[in-house]
Amino acid sequence: MKSTSLRTSLLCLGLLSLAACGKGKDQGAAQPPPPEVGVVKAQPQNTPLTKDLVGRVSAYRSADVRARVSGVLLKRVYQEGTDVKQGQVLFEVDPAVYQAALDSAKANLAAGQATYVNYHKVAERYRQLRPQNYISQSDLDAAEANERSSAATVKQLEAAVENAKISLSYTRVVSPIDGRAGQQQVTEGAIVGAGAADTGSSSTLLTTVDQLDPLYVNFTVSSADLDRLRAAQSKGNVSLSDQAKTTVKVTLPDGSKYDQDGTLDFSGATVDPTTGAVNLRALLPNPDKRLLPGTYITLTANLGEQHNVFVIPQQGIQRDVVGAYALVVGQDGNVVRKNVVTTDMAGGNWIVTNGLASGDQVIVSGVQTVQPGKPAKAGPWQPNAQPGAQGQPAAGHADAAAGKQ
Repeated sequence: MKSTSLRTSLLCLGLLSLAACGKGKDQGAAQPPPPEVGVVKAQPQNTPLTKDLVGRVSAYRSADVRARVSGVLLKRVYQEGTDVKQGQVLFEVDPAVYQAALDSAKANLAAGQATYVNYHKVAERYRQLRPQNYISQSDLDAAEANERSSAATVKQLEAAVENAKISLSYTRVVSPIDGRAGQQQVTEGAIVGAGAADTGSSSTLLTTVDQLDPLYVNFTVSSADLDRLRAAQSKGNVSLSDQAKTTVKVTLPDGSKYDQDGTLDFSGATVDPTTGAVNLRALLPNPDKRLLPGTYITLTANLGEQHNVFVIPQQGIQRDVVGAYALVVGQDGNVVRKNVVTTDMAGGNWIVTNGLASGDQVIVSGVQTVQPGKPAKAGPWQPNAQPGAQGQPAAGHADAAAGKQ
C-alpha cells in the first residue's frame, strides 16, 4: 500500500510538471517579437506649391490669309507647311482688270491736270488785267472758281489713281505675319474675293499662317482651388507667386520632359459658369517648332511656396471611409493612427498640411503588418529596399525558426 501511494504521488507530480511546461511553451508562442517597419521622421519644411494640370497648345498669333479683291486665282507661290515671312507673296490673283483700272485712272488724272493748267493760266491772266479794268470783277471771279474746281478735281483723280494702285497690289496676296503657312484652301482657277459663292462673304479664305515661337498653353484652375489658395495665403501658410514669376513645366504626350519652361501670361478675372473654372494662359518658348497648336500636354504650374508642411512618401498615407491617415510609431513603441489633411502630390510624395507633429515616426513600409495600439519596431525607411525587406522578420530570426522546426 505504501509503495502504491508513493507511485501515485510521483505520477501526479510528473503530470503537473508536464502541464507547467506546456503552459510555458504556449505563452512563449503567444508573444512573437514586434514587426519591423520602415519609418520617416516628419519634419516641417517649405516646399514649392505645384499643381498638375492639363493644357492645350495654341499659336501665339494666327492670321487668316484672305483675298481682298475679286478675280481668278492664278497660282500659289509658297510651299504648304513651310515658314514664311511677313510681306512674302503667297498667292496671285489675275491682275488684268485692276491694271486696266489703274491705267484708266492715270488717264483721267492726266486730263484733269491739263484742264487745271488751262484754268490756272486763264485765272493768272485775269488777275493781271483786273487792276487796269480790262476785265470785270465777275469774269475774274468765274476764272478763279474754275481754277479751284479743276484743282479739286485733280486731287480727286489722284486719289482714284492711288485706290487703283492699292487694288492692283491686292492681287498679290502676302503673309500678314511671320509664321508657318498652312494648307491651301482654294485651288487655282477658282473665283475669289468679293461676292464669292463658296463663302457668301466679302473675302475668301486662302490659307492660315500661325506663329509657332513662342506658343500659348491654355489651361484652367477650379475656382475652389483658387479660394483655398487665397485662404491659405491670408493665414500665412502659402506665399503665392505674382503672375510674372509663375513658371510652368511641360510634360509631352510621350511622357518626356520639355526642355523649355513657360511663364504665366494671363489670368482670367471671371469664373466660367459652365465649368466653375478660371482660364489661365502660359507663354512657352518653342524655338525648335517641336510643339504644334492643338496638342494636349500635361503641365506642372509652380504657383508659389507652402510653409511648415510635411512631405511624406506616398506609401505612408492611407485612406479609408473616414479620410486620409498615417500610422505613427509612438514614443512607447506602440502604433498610433493620426488623421491628416493632404493637398497635392509632389514628386511621389504627399504634402501634409495638418495632423502630424514634428518628429513623428511615420510608417512607410510594413504598414500591413501593424495595428493601432500594438507594438512595432521602427527602423529607417530604405526607399530602394526590395519588397519584403522591411516589415518582415530578419533573416537570422527566420533561420532560427527554421532550425527549431
